[in-house]
Amino acid sequence: MEIYAGTSRGAFRVRDGERLLECRGVRDIAVVDSVIWVGTGAGLYCSRDNGETWQLTAFDDLEIWQIRSAEGRLWVATQPAGLYYSDNGGETWVGVPAFNEAPERDSWCIPVDPVLPGRARALVLDRNNPRNILVGIEVGGIMRSIDGGGTWEILQPGENPDLHMMFQHPSEPNVVFASTGYGRLDGVAEMVEGNAGVLRSDDFGHTWTYKWTGITPRYSRPMCIDEAGLTVASAPTAFSNYKQADGAQAMLFRSENQGESWRSLGDADHSPSAANFHGLMSDPQTPGDVYVGTDTGEVWHVSGQAQWTMVGSNMPAVLSLTAA
Repeated sequence: MEIYAGTSRGAFRVRDGERLLECRGVRDIAVVDSVIWVGTGAGLYCSRDNGETWQLTAFDDLEIWQIRSAEGRLWVATQPAGLYYSDNGGETWVGVPAFNEAPERDSWCIPVDPVLPGRARALVLDRNNPRNILVGIEVGGIMRSIDGGGTWEILQPGENPDLHMMFQHPSEPNVVFASTGYGRLDGVAEMVEGNAGVLRSDDFGHTWTYKWTGITPRYSRPMCIDEAGLTVASAPTAFSNYKQADGAQAMLFRSENQGESWRSLGDADHSPSAANFHGLMSDPQTPGDVYVGTDTGEVWHVSGQAQWTMVGSNMPAVLSLTAA
């Protein structure tokens, strides 16, 4: 098994620390039919020879935030917020007009100074019915389609439009989890319980329930799920990082009962962690274990019993992880 890390300055193979692709802002890496797809801050790259050579395939004017595939169709979600698919292995791409031209799109934004365009950050394709699609917008809400993208409804789970990650439960397809932050269309919400955290839907995104009561820090972002449970990383704010006087104060939490209760996966050095967590994935070989990447350029294996083992270091800030 190879682990790949998307970083602020390219894609790396974690095993030996080799940089496979030099670029900026690798937010997602996906391996589909032995092809490595890398979503960057300036387009979508692919390698068909295990990372030896790379091709910029499309979207050199867009940031690629999520790559997914289902039934032979490859999907990407972008910033500015857009949704595209390819039915021929990435040779050509088709935009989804009802999404890309949605009237709500003009109001989606990242409320910083200066304001940035909103991003389609999270993408869920229903494993049982690929016509069911969820797209999480930072900051805008959740766009939900039940007809393959022909029509959409916009939802704000818990009145929170700041969507970060979404994952479908591996064996209960109607159950979906989302991580959220404090961003709002008109600024930043008060940093109190309920305004950021994890939510669960039991009807594929139509209604949502807050599942982060009593958890601090509240600002939740990276998330992964396997049959053993749900793992989420959180920090005090969107800008928490290792350079702060007290560090990022980040935490890693796990729930084995679909968000009804949580326990820390931190060891003595990560409770809280001085480094912030951005990349996160389930260990495909051991349910309950995860890999986590930090803003100090490290990758750690974390067991379900909160045992931490470093497996990679000396990289730029790790933003995403995947395995193949």
